[in-house]
Amino acid sequence: ELTEFFRKTYGPTGVFNAQPFEGSRSWAGARPELRAIAYDSNGVAAHMGCLRRFIKVDGVDLLVAELGLYGVRPDLEGLGIAHSIRFMIPTLQELGVPFAFGTVRHALQKHIERFGRHSQLTVLSGIRVRSTLPDARLDKPPTRIEDALVIVLTLARSMSDWPTGNFIDRNGPEL
Repeated sequence: ELTEFFRKTYGPTGVFNAQPFEGSRSWAGARPELRAIAYDSNGVAAHMGCLRRFIKVDGVDLLVAELGLYGVRPDLEGLGIAHSIRFMIPTLQELGVPFAFGTVRHALQKHIERFGRHSQLTVLSGIRVRSTLPDARLDKPPTRIEDALVIVLTLARSMSDWPTGNFIDRNGPEL
């Protein structure tokens, strides 16, 4: 059910985005440690994945809960479901991480900033993020660098404790 949800949710953003979910795989890069899945009478309504990891912000090691695999079923977009991510904050705090971190494509900037107005979320731009490719391939380099929007959700520390810098190394594949 999750793989079908991801194919239908990510497919309209580009055929390539739905490819990782062919077969029965329900993750695209790194496998999530935790998942928040919302259901309604039509099945999976929304999804958010989480993985604790160390990232490097301009060489400074930082423990974070990486958020990814975010999706809302297309027929429910615009109904405010994104705000339900707030229910995850106590669970993220239980993980003992100072920040939650994630990346989103620039097309989602207004959506994320609207959500951030009512939470401890900060959107950062102009930051390059390096990730390991999820599968080793001989025809591609082992890492990818992208210019995405970085989101930081403060959990146990303030945003002033987030290291300054314009380069983040995920130390693994994107979630």
